[in-house]
Amino acid sequence: MGKKGGTRHLKRMPAPDFWPIHVKEFQWVTKPSPGPHAIGESLPLALALRNILNYAKNYTEVRKMLSERKVKVDGKIRMDKKFPIGLMDVIEVPDTNQVFRVTPLANKGLSLVEISNQEKSFKLCRIEDKNNVKGGNLQLILHDGRSVLIKINDPKNPKEDIYKTRDTLQITLPDQEIINHVSFKEGHYALVTAGRNIGRTGKIIKIEESKYAKPSVITIEDDAGNSFQTRSGSYYAANSAGGTLWPGYCENEVEIESRCGIKVHESIPCDDK
Repeated sequence: MGKKGGTRHLKRMPAPDFWPIHVKEFQWVTKPSPGPHAIGESLPLALALRNILNYAKNYTEVRKMLSERKVKVDGKIRMDKKFPIGLMDVIEVPDTNQVFRVTPLANKGLSLVEISNQEKSFKLCRIEDKNNVKGGNLQLILHDGRSVLIKINDPKNPKEDIYKTRDTLQITLPDQEIINHVSFKEGHYALVTAGRNIGRTGKIIKIEESKYAKPSVITIEDDAGNSFQTRSGSYYAANSAGGTLWPGYCENEVEIESRCGIKVHESIPCDDK
């Protein structure tokens, strides 16, 4: 009988490049469970607690820590060591009074950055799709699998429908209430979340909409006047006024080490990968 379904295991060699692991130390690594983020855009919770935050020395200590309900992701207690954490997720360890956010770093990939207790109450989410549901209401599909329902008073004149795909929402955690909305358009600031320009920020100066299967291309100019391009789906429209993307955001490892005291090399894979 033929094989059905996917595999439950993952070898270290094909694991994402930004995972902080040695590919020659062991053969296997924890594979993330199906969840809000894809494998290539996330890392398992156990790997973050053991290899990046150094809260545990092995998976036995990780399982004990999770079984005692000591870890929260986006304001909810998580007990699955394979739970995938991805872009903009908030990881909280109440016993140590520390909170971290998953953010992209330039030329490094995804990493955990310590944030203040005031910042743990919100999260940035990109609108991936929108649908009309029963009653004429609007449903927004976000990048991490969340769905937000927008009440429409008059379906024939939907004044509440001000949202478009590729826009960014700032929502509260864990209530998912919208507190801010940044539209995707020229003149707004953006954060690149994938590709060789990952972690770079700047002002959107041009949007080239394409047809058919070819992705759209946007041109971004950073504060130094250097322009670069990225394709649609690899960015966040995160600020409309310039400056930092949100309070406490760090764009590079120098800012992180000076503000948070976290050594970035602890969350970067070794050269032998």
